[in-house]
Amino acid sequence: MSSNATGIDTLTATLAAGSLKKQLQAVYELSELDATGDRILIDFLKAELIGQDNTPSAIHGSAYQRLCASESDTTKTFLYQRFPNGLLTPQSERGIDYSELQALLVKQDYQSADKLTMQKLCELAGEQAMQRKWVYFTEVSQFPVSDLQTIDTLWRIYSEDRFGWSKQHELWTRLGKDWERLWTQLGWKSAEGAWTRYPMEFIWDLSAPIGHLPLSNQLRGVRMMDSLLSHPAWTQ
Repeated sequence: MSSNATGIDTLTATLAAGSLKKQLQAVYELSELDATGDRILIDFLKAELIGQDNTPSAIHGSAYQRLCASESDTTKTFLYQRFPNGLLTPQSERGIDYSELQALLVKQDYQSADKLTMQKLCELAGEQAMQRKWVYFTEVSQFPVSDLQTIDTLWRIYSEDRFGWSKQHELWTRLGKDWERLWTQLGWKSAEGAWTRYPMEFIWDLSAPIGHLPLSNQLRGVRMMDSLLSHPAWTQ
């Protein structure tokens, strides 16, 4: 067996059973192998998601994003036939359409996705919130679990599990719910205490700190963020 074939076999095995970090590296290396890599990533998504009752995860999202960048007609046909709108079928108790959010996250257009996420929260909160373009903390507590989990899952799937409210919740809890420490860890505030300026000082790619996105207007205080991170969506 050639060393090249051995390397491909190793990558395939890692993709199926490695740690997330090693799986993501395998996806990257396979995406560099053109048709061979596409075939392996396609087979991986077929085995993991088609006909299975599995919720897509970050490794599936990374594989899907790499395939979306392929110029192969075979790959494009597979995506069109099997996953034309993304890996997740978004659920909403209030009939909110999350398809555009999924499309932006697939493309890693995180800045546009962040803006749209706040718009979707306003839609969940109702007409008055849509007019004022922000939500009260009392409205957040009434949001359906399924909707918040849908938005969060989309962020996690298409960010290599780096972004999302549940990631912020994990960090907040680990820091003893200390807001000042959280702002610094998220990159929303400098170690010297200066707020990060929107939009130029925020990081709109995967080099950002864990939990950096989606944003919340922390300048209004912590009550909205407290209500969001305390929501039962993150403990169910």
